Amino acid sequence: MSHESGKFTILHLSDVHATAGELLYGQVDGLARLKQVADYAVEAGITPEAVVVTGDLANRGHTNAYPALNAALRELGERVGAPVLTVLGNHDCPEKSRQLDGHTLGHTRVVHVGPVRFVLLDSSTGALDAPQLEWLSESVAEPFGIGTVLALHHAPVPSPLPTLAKLGLRNAAALADAITGSDVRMMLSGHYHHPMAAMFGAVPVFVGPSLAYHQVMNAGPDLVSGHDHAMFSLVHLTAHGVSAAPVGLLATDPLFSISAARPARSEPTTTVTPSSTQPVEP
Repeated sequence: MSHESGKFTILHLSDVHATAGELLYGQVDGLARLKQVADYAVEAGITPEAVVVTGDLANRGHTNAYPALNAALRELGERVGAPVLTVLGNHDCPEKSRQLDGHTLGHTRVVHVGPVRFVLLDSSTGALDAPQLEWLSESVAEPFGIGTVLALHHAPVPSPLPTLAKLGLRNAAALADAITGSDVRMMLSGHYHHPMAAMFGAVPVFVGPSLAYHQVMNAGPDLVSGHDHAMFSLVHLTAHGVSAAPVGLLATDPLFSISAARPARSEPTTTVTPSSTQPVEP
């Protein structure tokens, strides 16, 4: 955690859908996209404290992808200098995924990274069973550092898309009971293949976009469709708040570029190329 900024930075990835022997939909290489995330972080100078990957690590039926996936996740962690924490999704195989770091003994665990406690849950069945909820309640019974982050695949809040609205965590009310009165600061999840922010009671929920494909948001009430657009999220946690922003890996030419360093008031001139009109600065 940066002592200067006071920000605990998390790279939030989700829905990698890694494959073995073929590309997803003939063109999506989940392992290559993990490398792209590392490239982005290194080039942008982002130094996260943790990387969290919220499920659907391998595509259904591609259990042979786990060894290469594990190597790619390790490489990602080494390049960005942070631990990589993973949870399972509904596409993952509970047995074969034990080849992944952190999953040998089971798919739920608590990991402390500096002042933050991560509780990693297994919602691969679409729900959290009673033993897991009891374990969760015990795990967050006492406060830790600047708070707790829960990571699970299925969001406990519905997507606004009609085709996905009923695909969230089936027993969200039981999850709410398990964390009542705890220091849970936020939840990270995936599954919907589109970024979303919502409140679950008093707890913010950040649904991460997918590295595999992004939902076509206007596909209609009876159709699920996907763009070939890889995205992840940049999440910040401080002592006083949380924030998240989606980051796209689609390479396009910028509309304009200006210096991030603001000129002195006596030197208001900004050169912008190639736009013919002066852009409004963010």
